[in-house]
Amino acid sequence: MIFAAGLGTRLKPLTDTMPKALVPVAGKPLLQHTLEKLRSAGIRDVVINVHHFADMIEEWVRQHPMDMTIRFSDERSQLLETGGGVKHAAPLLRDATDGFLIHNVDILSNAPLQDLASYGMGKAAALMVSQRKTSRYLLFDNDMRLVGWTNIQTGQVKSPYPQLDVKSCRMYAFAGIHLMNPSLFRYFPQWPDKFSIIDFYLSLCAAEPVYGFVPENLRLMDVGKLDTLAEAEQFLLG
Repeated sequence: MIFAAGLGTRLKPLTDTMPKALVPVAGKPLLQHTLEKLRSAGIRDVVINVHHFADMIEEWVRQHPMDMTIRFSDERSQLLETGGGVKHAAPLLRDATDGFLIHNVDILSNAPLQDLASYGMGKAAALMVSQRKTSRYLLFDNDMRLVGWTNIQTGQVKSPYPQLDVKSCRMYAFAGIHLMNPSLFRYFPQWPDKFSIIDFYLSLCAAEPVYGFVPENLRLMDVGKLDTLAEAEQFLLG
């Protein structure tokens, strides 16, 4: 599943006339870079959620079939955030019994998607993480099982473990790429239509095996702002 429904507010004014997914980088829209990345990993069946300029994304896909089966999860009526987006798309994802990949459309990387899929076998979810500097970190125990989240600027902590010692945890930044097993769909009825996927994982990580995956030599870039577009082109070149 590709998350492509966002408003792309940090990429204004480009996203005043196009969806973030179609913003060009090195001559190709972000969506094409993501689809090519998935295809190179052997993935042929893809669900894309759409909201902002949804018609433009659907039309681009019609004109660029990519030798893939692509279906849409329609969020035109309401933007559902990351967790709500998966919940809404669940009927299209139930048959992925070994798990399905979730990839933000604005992430460029050399991420080993097949390694993530192998690592996630038998787990409820596997979250690709990195050591990049940020203010918000996922927290893991020594076995890389998810135990919480923290904002190091504010000191806020989210965890199902009330006495969690943050200093004893391994801290990693979420990479915007993860693998989920459809077995977790049974928790969705407890959640509203709109919610964060990270909050969802945090709510059940004490009961379900949610783990972090740290690839070696990961190169990753979030193309979220106008001033990152030129940097993104250089990133793709090498």
